[in-house]
Amino acid sequence: MMVSPKEMTTTSILTVIRDLRILVIGDLMLDYYIWGDVHRISPEAPVPVIHVTKDTHTAGGGANVALNLASLGASVSLIGSLGEDDASAKLLTLLAAADINTRVCFLNPEIPTIVKTRVIARNQQLCRIDREGPRPAYALQDFSALESAIHGADAIILSDYAKGVITQPLVDTVIALANQHGKLVAIDPKPASQLRYHGIDLITPNRHEALELAGLPEPGIGGRYPLEEICRRIHEIYSPRHLVITLGAEGMAICRNGVVHKVLPTRAREVFDVSGAGDTVIATLTAALAAGADADSAAHFANQAAGIVVSKMGTATPTPAELLVN
Repeated sequence: MMVSPKEMTTTSILTVIRDLRILVIGDLMLDYYIWGDVHRISPEAPVPVIHVTKDTHTAGGGANVALNLASLGASVSLIGSLGEDDASAKLLTLLAAADINTRVCFLNPEIPTIVKTRVIARNQQLCRIDREGPRPAYALQDFSALESAIHGADAIILSDYAKGVITQPLVDTVIALANQHGKLVAIDPKPASQLRYHGIDLITPNRHEALELAGLPEPGIGGRYPLEEICRRIHEIYSPRHLVITLGAEGMAICRNGVVHKVLPTRAREVFDVSGAGDTVIATLTAALAAGADADSAAHFANQAAGIVVSKMGTATPTPAELLVN
């Protein structure tokens, strides 16, 4: 049940989050990192030769949203589609280690688990290799578990990476059930999915996604980013209760009723890797709002968390200890 929002500190938000149950529904991925060093150029082509020093795996997409929430102490359940392969086994092991409930995930032997492979040399990403099947193959066909899962959650996050899990029938069902049970619903949108989610509680696009949602073109070189017009248009089209736009180095914009309420400057001291930063924002904003924080307190909390994760290499999560000292 949603409570009246109030101004809250990082400490008080973290305290309440430990009692929250949050459901994440979305595109699940395994992030695979190949770390190495470069000493020469290949004689076969003008490309660097990578001497591999280590391999690491972490959760990506909606699974990373879940990992962010678990890192803050929330109880997390996850719904999405996975293949029956080595990648899904690795991902499920990572999620189990964080006590994330994956019993309602769907395993399909006919699809590959989505894997994003990044090659990193001297803290620079050289390339990314994606493995995935056709988008319709990942769509959830059975919604029977949704009502029980939503009823048992304090908030629901839809993590849309346009890989096929988040469809219009799913969005309609989730919003209807959440409204029926009085639960907060948030979405990290991908405009390419062309979905309608009128009246949702929270939308968290980045600067380019916000332009697309508003139906506006990218401003030309030297052009001004039309933040006010974007907020107005998104409110007219989607009527979200909260709209928070991440602006990269320019921070984070909080919009209310189609008007820019406040722009928070970025908290990142140094940016190493923005991979997964959007996952951290949707996770921390939703958790803070579900904890009873007002939009300003929730945005400050999320801004702190985003500043922490972009200062780390690879897909990362913030910890309560890091948030309390930032």
